[in-house]
Amino acid sequence: MLQNDFNYSILQDTAHRPWPMPESPWLMTQTWHDLLFAHWPVDLATLRDHVPPGFEIDTFDGQAWIGVVPFRMTNVAPRGVPALPWISAFPELNVRTYVRVDGRPGVYFFSLDATNPVAVGVARTLVHLPYFTAAMEVEPDANGWIRYRSRRTSHKGAPAEFQARYRPPGLVAPPLVGTLDSFLTERYCLFTVDGSSRAFRLEIHHPPWPLQTAEAVFTRNTMADAAGIRLPAVQPLLHFSKRQDMVAWGLTPEGGS
Repeated sequence: MLQNDFNYSILQDTAHRPWPMPESPWLMTQTWHDLLFAHWPVDLATLRDHVPPGFEIDTFDGQAWIGVVPFRMTNVAPRGVPALPWISAFPELNVRTYVRVDGRPGVYFFSLDATNPVAVGVARTLVHLPYFTAAMEVEPDANGWIRYRSRRTSHKGAPAEFQARYRPPGLVAPPLVGTLDSFLTERYCLFTVDGSSRAFRLEIHHPPWPLQTAEAVFTRNTMADAAGIRLPAVQPLLHFSKRQDMVAWGLTPEGGS
């Protein structure tokens, strides 16, 4: 069933999940569009200084990774509230790595930049995520490229800029279980800490990622530098997804149900 362009049938697509969905009601919808996963291998010790000590850095065959992920969002709305174009649709750009807490794999965010100051303020206050306001432009062109520009405008955090173009030349396919592609994309919770260093988990749900191989040209990228992490001078591993619908729950203190 489609309502406000959100595909609620994803709630019945659960066989791929690594653990059951929470029994409590989900609280929010989001739809992600024209998303690029750009991943670089990084030194484990380098990440360790930037991740809360209670979070184990998750690795694939011993290798740690950091991702820079630009996309745009629609249908950003609490459960039962209609999506509003001037509030519920905006670009976002995040910098992330992968962690395990009590054996459960998830995402840890170093930063999330967005154009919507209301969303930034709510996310920083209610879910303890390092959101920042930014001036951003996302423009598709006639040759299938997505042109993406972002410049952080928030007085919080270090200056950060991103300018790139990317497109998907490959066929759509879900990542195979046990592969690096799956490790980097199929994540069903995030972990964060509040101002008192208390750990929290936030559960999400979505179908398997409809991934495509991608190509990209990066003109400017200081997003990881702003978090104190220097990306290696190697070509990143790239994936593209045209669309992904998801639902999210509220924060749960780590160790809670």
